[in-house]
Amino acid sequence: MIFLELVLQNFGPYSGKQIINLNPKINEENSHPIILLGGMNGGGKTTLMDAIRLALYGQRAQCSTRGSLSYSDFLNQCVNSKIDPTTDTRIELLFEHIENDKPIKYRVVRSWIKNPKEGKDTLGILGDSDTWPDALVNIWDEYIENLLPLGISNLFLFDGEQVKELAEQETPPPIVVEAIRGLLGLELADRLAIDLDILVNRKLKEVGNSKDLANLEEIETRLTQQQEDYQTTAEKLESLKNQLEKLEIQQREAFDKFISEGGKIAVERNQLELQQQAKAAEVEQVRQSMCELAADVLPLALIHNLLNQVQAQGEKEFRHQQIQISKDLLIERDQRLLTWLSQVELSPIQVEKIQSFLVKDVDSLYAKSLQTEASWLLADDETLSQLDNLIYHLQNSQVSAQQQLNIIKNKEEEIHTLERQVQTAAAPEDYKKLHQALETAQNKVVEAKANYEAIRRRLAELETIIAKSKKELNEYTVENFKQKNNEHIITSAAKVQETLKIFREKLTLRKLNKLEEEVKNCFLYLLHKSDLVHRIAIDTNTFSLSLYDFNGKPVPKHRLSAGEKQLLAIAFLWGLAKVSGRRLPVAIDTPLGRLDSSHRNNLVERYFPSASHQVILLSTDTEIGKKEVETLRENEAIAREYLLKYDSTTRQTTIKPGYFW
Repeated sequence: MIFLELVLQNFGPYSGKQIINLNPKINEENSHPIILLGGMNGGGKTTLMDAIRLALYGQRAQCSTRGSLSYSDFLNQCVNSKIDPTTDTRIELLFEHIENDKPIKYRVVRSWIKNPKEGKDTLGILGDSDTWPDALVNIWDEYIENLLPLGISNLFLFDGEQVKELAEQETPPPIVVEAIRGLLGLELADRLAIDLDILVNRKLKEVGNSKDLANLEEIETRLTQQQEDYQTTAEKLESLKNQLEKLEIQQREAFDKFISEGGKIAVERNQLELQQQAKAAEVEQVRQSMCELAADVLPLALIHNLLNQVQAQGEKEFRHQQIQISKDLLIERDQRLLTWLSQVELSPIQVEKIQSFLVKDVDSLYAKSLQTEASWLLADDETLSQLDNLIYHLQNSQVSAQQQLNIIKNKEEEIHTLERQVQTAAAPEDYKKLHQALETAQNKVVEAKANYEAIRRRLAELETIIAKSKKELNEYTVENFKQKNNEHIITSAAKVQETLKIFREKLTLRKLNKLEEEVKNCFLYLLHKSDLVHRIAIDTNTFSLSLYDFNGKPVPKHRLSAGEKQLLAIAFLWGLAKVSGRRLPVAIDTPLGRLDSSHRNNLVERYFPSASHQVILLSTDTEIGKKEVETLRENEAIAREYLLKYDSTTRQTTIKPGYFW
């Protein structure tokens, strides 16, 4: 289990929302166990420990400032004094643990509003899924008991005062004793013994309060009558079933007649007429569009062939004009050529031959092209272009007109269909008769179903009554066996209790032997003095510690210095954590209260980096000072550092990254 994040909102001296990242992982590869939080006395260190306990255990939390206060009074006391009473106070604890061999994260959220009459918090659980955390709220107390039981929480979440008390007392205080018993699993045997006592008392009560058995003949007579009633009711139910089936057939026939003779159409007449009117309006709209086309170029479609002929004639005349122009240009060029030839030294005969050739050439070149009918249209280029656009526009209008004609045809067919449906509707008098016949058939079916259901329920009741009578009859024969069985349980319980007592003693010895060895090893490791203690013994009833030297002689506890006693108490807690086998975080408030420099160095160098995979230290500047924090930094034991800055004027604490130095 790892605490990943603690969020405080208006809790104690922490105003507003403040977040502490408790994740010991620096990155994906590196992880340092210690989360160091520094603060002066009265600055809010203990409040952080209370916040963790409150988030996990709620009303059951053993917080330092609660005392004899009720839970509602304690919640009101925890609200920051500077905020609006209607503002939420909130604690969130995000942690991760292994569940079914997979890491699972849960965020425990507790919030409340200050209420002088009734202070009550609201618990919420946020997780990786949406279904399980909602159900987890209802069983949270049982769930957290499996992860970090309340009884052993003080062995992992403890403060300097607790270590001091444990160090000075010969016998551990009751709260530590109960935690030890829970951690070692000894309470299971005690709980089993209590359960056995409860079972014995219950069986004694059953034997002492057993009543006279019912008369067998009376039970059999009653059972026979019930079975006869059941048979009669079953026959009646079968008759009603047949009647219901006939009535349902009549209902279907009435409904089919209602449909076939136009009853349904009569009901839908108004809707059909509205549809008919809508279709007629759509047809009229399309006709109006057709009129607009007719008012434009569409009438020219009547002379479409004439327009094509005019277009062809215009193109012919235009080509003839182009040919005539080119012929005139050639004649002009030939004339210039002859004029020039007459000026050069050529004989008149040669010039005449050239002229004859040019005339024949032009005549032969244009002879076929100019063989056309006379021009009568005499249209220019712009007029021919307008004619071409007109023909194109006319073609589009014809396509649009054809589409609209198709729409009109389809709409008219739909209108005719609707008219035929309306014509098949029943007359009002016929509709009334059809509707009454259908309604009567439906009412008969409803009444028959109600009667059938009532008899079916009565039959089910008789089944239950008969089963109960049979059970009574069966119990009549097994009651003597049951009573003998109870007497056997009572006599056997005493033997089990004795066996359980022996088991508890052996379990305690086996567990404590392992714990003694762990506590001794931890103490010698912290003390760094191997000749002081050779063996540590733990009393099986009080769990008090006894120290022995190498000669087997007791080492009186008063011979230990105050620092050695405190190291012994820490070794005791450390050994318990190791024996438990649980991977749980350790949180320590004011851990170095009365240690001298030598013992302090041993604790800093040996215990803090090894106490757990996650160690949350809440310290003042005099406990983990500049030298100690530098040692931890050099050993790469610190993952994160925070400083609780307390403002005495406002009595508010702010969490800042970093430490005193």
